[in-house]
Amino acid sequence: MSLIHLNNYTLGEYTPGAPVWKQLLWFFIGDPVVRSRLLPVSSVKVWMLRSFGAAIGQGVRIKPGVRVKFPWRLTIGNHCWIGENAWFDNLAPIVLGDHICVSQSVYFCTGNHDWTAATFDLHVAPITVESGSWLAARSTIAPGVQIGEGAVLSLGSVAARSLSPWTIYAGNPAVAIKPRVIKNSFSSAELLAPS
Repeated sequence: MSLIHLNNYTLGEYTPGAPVWKQLLWFFIGDPVVRSRLLPVSSVKVWMLRSFGAAIGQGVRIKPGVRVKFPWRLTIGNHCWIGENAWFDNLAPIVLGDHICVSQSVYFCTGNHDWTAATFDLHVAPITVESGSWLAARSTIAPGVQIGEGAVLSLGSVAARSLSPWTIYAGNPAVAIKPRVIKNSFSSAELLAPS
């Protein structure tokens, strides 16, 4: 006899955060546009996400195949790149700062289950990625994780815990391997000076 009873599973206090009609409109209209490989224009995808409640800054680039579960729980800052097949599985809010590179097939997981409970209870927690970070291809970010400013999560790595700023991480679970040093950086004054 199994000690796990999935037939008794409930969502508890969790809700999708939008009425059913909005979820259906997103599923049948919004999501296909954002995911589309036939529509390579970022501005249309950004407009669609904003139309469904996402807060998106200027200069955001969205590649084909990007999946967003609930746009009303998504915030993306200015000048971010979202790579092919990135998946924002946002049962809880996901917040990206400015100038973040999300590479191909990055997975943002905001929900998990309590494997100690016979009913396999759902637990959700937000993810925050601070400005200047790079999430390399096929990396995974777990619920409740905060990626510090300028951090790098290497190819295929899993951030099961929060990452410190300006540090490069690799592995499963990801561990710090060295500091991130930016070469040829410009001061704020240099960036703002007229050319």
